[in-house]
Amino acid sequence: MADRMSGKFCVVTGAARGIGKAIAKAFVDEGATVLLTDCDEETLGATGEELDCETLVLNVQEEAEWARLASLYPVADVVVNNAGVTGFENGIGPHDPENASLEDWRAVHRVNLDGTFLGCRYAIRAMKAKGNGSIINISSRSGLVGIPGAAAYASSKAAIRNHTKSVALYCAQQGWQIRCNSIHPAAIMTPMWEPMLGEGAARAESEAALVRDTPLRRFGKGSEVAAIAVLLASDEAGYITGSELNIDGGILAGSAAAPGS
Repeated sequence: MADRMSGKFCVVTGAARGIGKAIAKAFVDEGATVLLTDCDEETLGATGEELDCETLVLNVQEEAEWARLASLYPVADVVVNNAGVTGFENGIGPHDPENASLEDWRAVHRVNLDGTFLGCRYAIRAMKAKGNGSIINISSRSGLVGIPGAAAYASSKAAIRNHTKSVALYCAQQGWQIRCNSIHPAAIMTPMWEPMLGEGAARAESEAALVRDTPLRRFGKGSEVAAIAVLLASDEAGYITGSELNIDGGILAGSAAAPGS
């Protein structure tokens, strides 16, 4: 169905690469006007040229930068809070519950959770005059299960899941048709995985190991997450709010092993 998002103005955070870029591209392909935001100015500029979209440098953990965005773009139809970090961007360090530092714990939450809170707050204020809109928060499979080696990441993504429901209920209480839903990707092949995959022969082994327990036995694609975002952003999803959609190759469904195997 072409142009499902014609006439909609959308803001996507973390849009320079990965899932955010894939969502932005899908929105553009469906007829939307998209503002790309990211803290990586150079990559953001290149993506803006590639997708023919406006761009704005935005560090999602900074309230003042959200205020600047709101002054420039006070009205929006769709906001995708996608920007996030794993904590491993600057190298592999301890992120387990015993050895993670408080500084590292807070750094992950400032981007993932504070950034989503500020994004939802901006979205509500940018949508309430019209009384309708769609807020899409990118959580993770890690927000539904424990991840002992990435405790801060899992905690932040779990909090995003819960905050999504609070936002959905709050907007409904106000009588607005402003919907808020979360998407929970599992292993989606994006640049975020690079520090954890290694290089050469070790990389192939790492990839295989990471999806060994996934029933579909492969990484997902950014375009597959984007397809879910298009649905949630479109008017077709007008009765979906406070929901969570998993895109995980079946890993949360249980084991794909045959009985007795």
